[in-house]
Amino acid sequence: MSMISQTVFSTLRNIKQNLLTPAIVTHNHVVVRNKTRNTRSTTQNRGGNKTRPYHRGWKCQDGEVVTGGTLLATQLIPRWHPGLNVGFGKNGTLFAIVPGKVVVTCEKCDLNWNHTWVQRHYSDRKGEVIYKKHFNIIPEKQHDRFKLVDAI
Repeated sequence: MSMISQTVFSTLRNIKQNLLTPAIVTHNHVVVRNKTRNTRSTTQNRGGNKTRPYHRGWKCQDGEVVTGGTLLATQLIPRWHPGLNVGFGKNGTLFAIVPGKVVVTCEKCDLNWNHTWVQRHYSDRKGEVIYKKHFNIIPEKQHDRFKLVDAI
């Protein structure tokens, strides 16, 4: 048994000496082991500075009943024009001025050529007949000031 214990101790001593002594570098470079990349998905493109959509377009359909101040349509260029009882916002939104029923019609445009939006988007079509969709609001309560023009 002593023979076995001596060989075990000698091998352990050799291993211990090999671990404690510095390795002899035979080359002029040192090998450095870097961390590998994670295989999981990255969170680089999540959250943060995402732009939200603008949701432009029709907000109320033809025949819908709306209250005053309701947005009817949002637009970047003038696709739809204001009609009866409809306002035109500075960013191009169409909104109801009075409560009533929405009616969308296709009419000949009578453009205000002094308006900056008209100059920007219709300057090349000056002198042409332009037909566009108009949003109109028919008020809920009609006035009682009708006059009979001609009897049949």
